[in-house]
Amino acid sequence: MRAVIQRVTHATVSIGGQIKGQIARGLLVLIAVEDADTAEDIEWLSGKIVRLRIFPDDEGLMNLSVQDIGGALLLISQFTLFASTKKGNRPSYTRSARPEIALPLYEAFKSRLSLDLGKQTQSGQFGADMQVTLLNDGPVTIVMDSKARE
Repeated sequence: MRAVIQRVTHATVSIGGQIKGQIARGLLVLIAVEDADTAEDIEWLSGKIVRLRIFPDDEGLMNLSVQDIGGALLLISQFTLFASTKKGNRPSYTRSARPEIALPLYEAFKSRLSLDLGKQTQSGQFGADMQVTLLNDGPVTIVMDSKARE
């Protein structure tokens, strides 16, 4: 699984002009699934995201997690995170899992995030054409990959 995590002041996802999910202060998480992903990837990545200390404490140091601040999560499926631009100018998305594999893993990841955070994770709709708006706070943006645990 590959995730782009953005610390936000607020974020919204709309589908067809209708708001599907929205959060105030918290994290916007863009997520892509590959065929090799397992429950272990879900558990590891969810735990890292929820406990990632990227919010400022009283002294302005990034020392608090989204859980510590009582923040929220907005999860967006985005298969393009596995784009390969190695050949030519048209990206290849062959590393991204097909929907029949990706959807159950995405749903399991969303459930695990909610469990780890202790409240419901907001989300878009898997496979939909979505419009995402956000105010990136900092800006703070982190990329994580469950296969490259750096």
